[in-house]
Amino acid sequence: MRLVDTHCHLDGHYFPDGPEGPIKRARAAGVVGFMVIGVGDTMQPAREAVAIAQAYPSFVAAAVGIHPHDASTFDADAERELDSLGRSREVVAIGEAGLDYHYDNSPRDVQRDVFARAISLAKQIGKPLVIHTRSAANDTLDLMESEGAREVGGIIHCFSEDWAFAARALDLGFYISFSGIVTFKNATSIHEVAARAPLERILVETDSPYLAPIPFRGKPCEPAMVVHTARRVAELRGITLEALAESTSENAERLLGRTFATIET
Repeated sequence: MRLVDTHCHLDGHYFPDGPEGPIKRARAAGVVGFMVIGVGDTMQPAREAVAIAQAYPSFVAAAVGIHPHDASTFDADAERELDSLGRSREVVAIGEAGLDYHYDNSPRDVQRDVFARAISLAKQIGKPLVIHTRSAANDTLDLMESEGAREVGGIIHCFSEDWAFAARALDLGFYISFSGIVTFKNATSIHEVAARAPLERILVETDSPYLAPIPFRGKPCEPAMVVHTARRVAELRGITLEALAESTSENAERLLGRTFATIET
């Protein structure tokens, strides 16, 4: 069985044993590929994500972006560095980027402006987007449509919306990525999307160190736990875990333009 965790944060401060520990444990659990996300209120996490991908070139790729929480910190210097990092061989996507009206850590107009700039950058360098959206469904989709996100496609990360949102995102050429939330009993709208979305357009992720799946809910999450998310999606679709794992891994490789090395046994 092979799995790809399409969204994990492995900055050194998240894990006592640094990124090396969770990567080793995930590889032992059958995770063949990782997309490490570099976002924060400075560009340091983006640099770290690229460095991790450089350290493990056969099975780690990076994405760099500006999280909506940090949109207020995005200035000309950050934009120039994001452009430079985004063109690195190790970087396969721009993001995460998007809108978060739940916390409103940055003003909404600033979030929208920075999101539009992220879409523009992805189009300029020809790499897919990783989209974060929370409590901002219509504005997120409207900006994706108006700014031409269809040109590069990408991922709706940590999907937490409903079928109507999924249908519009799929029409824009985006993939739907399920996190540990899909294992939660009350996540009925997410269960519906996991069951209905085309198999060739779904992915799995951990968003580690956040959102650990059942049976680890409330504990720090790490990439090895993606198997629990994949198992739940497979149950909802009525297929085997092995079939779900292989399909989502192929989807990730196709979208990201990367082939992740198999695990030697």
